[in-house]
Amino acid sequence: MSVLPVEPLGQSSVIERLAAPHSGPVPFSVEFFPPRSADEEARLWHAVRVFERMGPAFVSLTYGAGGSTRDRTVRIAGELATTTTLTTVAHLTAVNHSIDELRGLVGAYADKGITNLLALRGDPPGDPLGEWVKHPDGVEYASELVELIGTLGDFQVGVASFPEGHHRAPDLAADTANLVRKLRAGAEYSISQIFFDTDDFLRLRDRVVAADPEQGAKPLIPGLMPITSLQSVRRMVELSGSVLPAPVAERLAAAAGDGPEENRAAVRAVGIDLCTEMSEQLIAEGVPCLHFCSLNFARATSEVLDRLGVDTRGALAPA
Repeated sequence: MSVLPVEPLGQSSVIERLAAPHSGPVPFSVEFFPPRSADEEARLWHAVRVFERMGPAFVSLTYGAGGSTRDRTVRIAGELATTTTLTTVAHLTAVNHSIDELRGLVGAYADKGITNLLALRGDPPGDPLGEWVKHPDGVEYASELVELIGTLGDFQVGVASFPEGHHRAPDLAADTANLVRKLRAGAEYSISQIFFDTDDFLRLRDRVVAADPEQGAKPLIPGLMPITSLQSVRRMVELSGSVLPAPVAERLAAAAGDGPEENRAAVRAVGIDLCTEMSEQLIAEGVPCLHFCSLNFARATSEVLDRLGVDTRGALAPA
């Protein structure tokens, strides 16, 4: 799909965008993933234009490692940054990359005007829960990737956080210490893995503040996703090493019904309710932003935002 350029507005930092005026009770941001086909790319750009009309604080693009997927990721991130008005955060993972390759990727993003990066260690390809093996000429930890990016220019770096604890961490204390290490390495904020129990997120925030008040003052942004399929969300949490809280699973299962096929409309309605309830709780707790995993669709997230008071009027209609 061709994309017409707009007048370059420059890329603000995420921190600047969080402080900028916004529609609704709190800034919001949106995550996209790189498409694998022309049809998927058309769907992505439709969602991009819908969200652009709502004025998100920023958008992020997850990272496809290796070959044409990586090249497509860099290309689309560049188009987001240069052909829209959106502040773009490009994900960068250490998995399967040498330090020289990582330097090259950071340079490729910089060439496209991208200065906001999310530094991740990444999951093993093929099996996210499998053994993580460091590239012989790469980095072992995300904190090292943050430090590397810091030597390469004036970039604004974020990192991931894990409300339930990363599945490779021996306990929550070790997981918290790792997040603090990444923030001390130069990360300016973190975006959490998707979760479905707000207490998990709030306790993570408490642990970081207790471990290091200075780093705990940096924005900790919750990652949210409106559930539209029980089967899909079960698979997602399985691959991430997390769990679906029992009260959430019970509400979704009741909506899905006992038939051979789940009642997708009823599950979707419950999923929108759940995401709205969580968002309202998090807003009341003073989070700096709500980060929505869109799966490259716009409607479900738009419905949540509308309930929260974000001006979505006309955004879903063709421009």
